[in-house]
Amino acid sequence: MPTTTMEQDIVATPQLAAQWARVRGRLQQEFGEVEYRTWLRQMTLVGLDGDEITVHLPTRFLRDWVRSRYGDRITALWHEENPDVRRVDIRFGPSTGAISGAEDGRAEDLSTPPAELPPMAPPLPIGRSRERAGEPRSELNAGLDPRFTFEGFVVGKPNEFAYACARRVAEQPSSAGFNPLFLYGGVGLGKTHLMHAIAWELLARERNGAWPVSVAYMSAEKFMYRFITALRSQATLEFKEQHRSVDVLMVDDLQFLIGKDNTQEEFFHTFNALVDAGKQIVVSADKSPSDMQGLEDRLRTRLSCGMVADLHSTTFELRMSILQAKAQRAGVPVPDKVMEFLAHKITSNVRELEGALNRLIAQANLFGRPVTLDATQEILHDILKAYERRVTIDEIQRKVAEHYNMRLTDMYSARRARNVARPRQVAMYLAKQLTSRSLPEIGRKFGNRDHTTVMHAVSRVGQLIEVDPSFAEDVELLRRMLEGGAGALQ
Repeated sequence: MPTTTMEQDIVATPQLAAQWARVRGRLQQEFGEVEYRTWLRQMTLVGLDGDEITVHLPTRFLRDWVRSRYGDRITALWHEENPDVRRVDIRFGPSTGAISGAEDGRAEDLSTPPAELPPMAPPLPIGRSRERAGEPRSELNAGLDPRFTFEGFVVGKPNEFAYACARRVAEQPSSAGFNPLFLYGGVGLGKTHLMHAIAWELLARERNGAWPVSVAYMSAEKFMYRFITALRSQATLEFKEQHRSVDVLMVDDLQFLIGKDNTQEEFFHTFNALVDAGKQIVVSADKSPSDMQGLEDRLRTRLSCGMVADLHSTTFELRMSILQAKAQRAGVPVPDKVMEFLAHKITSNVRELEGALNRLIAQANLFGRPVTLDATQEILHDILKAYERRVTIDEIQRKVAEHYNMRLTDMYSARRARNVARPRQVAMYLAKQLTSRSLPEIGRKFGNRDHTTVMHAVSRVGQLIEVDPSFAEDVELLRRMLEGGAGALQ
């Protein structure tokens, strides 16, 4: 954004620079080092015009984020430092003669970026020309869904941090502290949507001439399939060249690589080659790196060294926002009572929530009938019936861990101490009783244990229930808590 005449008249004095340094110091102290460096470090002071301070940030997204989350506090701190300041105008774009107050109270010239921050354009080293990147890029990101953009992502408290991190990576790949970006959360909470959105944003910037960038997006299963195909056809060198020469590598559902040692090793070396070259890595999984049992320690450590962001279970308010946005895009009037009903009933999976609304909208379009509460209960009877009794293994593990005051990670660990093994057996027993999962599926959710281990746990807990009334009462209490919570608000 070019410097305007008004900005040229804004005054920036050494006294203001000292005040700015103290304001930044207060922000760093109040919000912590990580949050400060992530969102506030790149603010630059332009100067004072009357009672208004002007501050610049390098991107529109950072400006909007800082305005909404920190604007009031920045204004208050400025007023404490300088009573003449009553407003703070936060803008985006390059600014002439901007000042940044360093932590030691000195002003520094930001006509060039600080050493620890990547340059704004291009934001990452480009190892291939636009022409060379063209063919592999079409092959390596063919699975991108055009519906999954940032504009189509509904933001709420459970996912706002992950969304903000994804936007930061899309605007400034290879930013310090954001490489790799690791997104994790349960099924249907938006991990894949955010990954696709990052890819679309980067490709759109390339088409607009911002920078040439090659993006590779794939599932972990697809990565493994390509690696095995390369091994069989003796084309591993081509595989390595193709995957290690991209500018942004995005791998979805990394948990699929657990137990695939050779593929894990190849991914580890690909990961290292890209990060060492200053390229961006984005990964998603159902658990955080520290909770992914079966992942090599060296890979877990590398995945944890960047930004780890989780997507929590949706709240009622977020589910309502998602339904309202989707109904508005479809152009079909859906009564608030119907959306409230769906938001209360379908709580664990956004995909199923959207799928339920799609069915209602399809019925309305095909038959020209209005969407009513009675029609909703009739059309979605199968989904609603399932949610009346649905309990997930993850929910069982969390509830049992809380009840026995143990760490959730011990549900998947190899520890065999009695105070860990018995609750784990109870959780396996309840998983068999309250879910439709098979014994092998249950075993995989408990640290890739064999199905015979689950069989033994179910049998042992059943025997204890018969002979120990206190233990039986404990298990029954857990069962009622879980069945009562199925379909309840999260």
